[in-house]
Amino acid sequence: MSVVLSTASLPAADRGERWHHAVSRTFIPLDVRLLEDDPSPGSIVSHRLGSLGVSQVQAGPQIVTRSRRLAQDGKEFLILTLQRRGSALKEQDGREARIGPGDFSLSDSSRTFRKKVQSAFCFTSFHFPRADLHVRDEDLRTLTATAFSGREGSAALVGTYFARLAREAAHLDAVPGRQFAATALDLLALLINERSGRFVPQAPETAAATLVRVKDHIARHLADPGLAPPGIAAAHHMSVRYLHKLFQPEGVTVGEWIRTQRLERCRRDLLRPPAPGPGVAAVAGRWGFTSPSHFSRSFRAAYGMTPREWQRYGFSGERTGKGTDAGAGAGTGSTDTVEREPPAGPARCP
Repeated sequence: MSVVLSTASLPAADRGERWHHAVSRTFIPLDVRLLEDDPSPGSIVSHRLGSLGVSQVQAGPQIVTRSRRLAQDGKEFLILTLQRRGSALKEQDGREARIGPGDFSLSDSSRTFRKKVQSAFCFTSFHFPRADLHVRDEDLRTLTATAFSGREGSAALVGTYFARLAREAAHLDAVPGRQFAATALDLLALLINERSGRFVPQAPETAAATLVRVKDHIARHLADPGLAPPGIAAAHHMSVRYLHKLFQPEGVTVGEWIRTQRLERCRRDLLRPPAPGPGVAAVAGRWGFTSPSHFSRSFRAAYGMTPREWQRYGFSGERTGKGTDAGAGAGTGSTDTVEREPPAGPARCP
């Protein structure tokens, strides 16, 4: 479910106060000053993945401040902002940095900060409790109001993952959504530790980053019936034993994770119009299942019905909003709204 906050329907004279309210309720209490005589419309489209809030924000020129007074409210959150359009000037902890399109930056709500945007902008923001990011306070303090380039090095890998997570947030179920969010914070912690000279090869966040690369490899090769641990391990220059170790915290084996991903893609494909859509066997073969009977048994074990039953039920239930819990979208935490519109998917930067 998307939560859409917008001031588009309000007269220009009323937008400032309502926008201030929307920003503070979505993130943390902030002072907002719009820089236009007739403020442009603003919109915030939000999703929630566990404790991670994901919001896309579009608006006109403004200054946002976390004052000393507000910073004493006890709300300890971090905000990662991925700039999509326009540039922002950010200040915190004695530093000032210009954040351009493709860059991302961090702000800490426990201390004062300021952001000034002098033109129309769009950014994607990720906000989460400070306690969820396992890095030293002194290391974090040295990297607030710093421009992380999304075009090269480790920061590019981290930025790409966060950007992809934002694009998929509306479609992720609750449990995988929380897991992907946790992986995002592990990658961010890895980046902070690397910048601070604390990179430890066996640290949990290092293993998490490796697991992200492995999962991406698997996702890109699901159609290959020969996809198996030995080939996956060889592609990443690791032993099969270490590959299995990476998946232990997930509570599944490598093979189980591959099967789950294949079944999920088959489940989605089977909800396409049945005529002239592909048959069950064709869908199974497309995603690496070589035995229709094995696919049918696996599907029934995972979803409690056969693939053909899922097709029939899906069209009469899920497609009309009356389906089972299987595959239903995860709910997001509610927020006070300026204007709640029908979920229309994330707003997009021009």
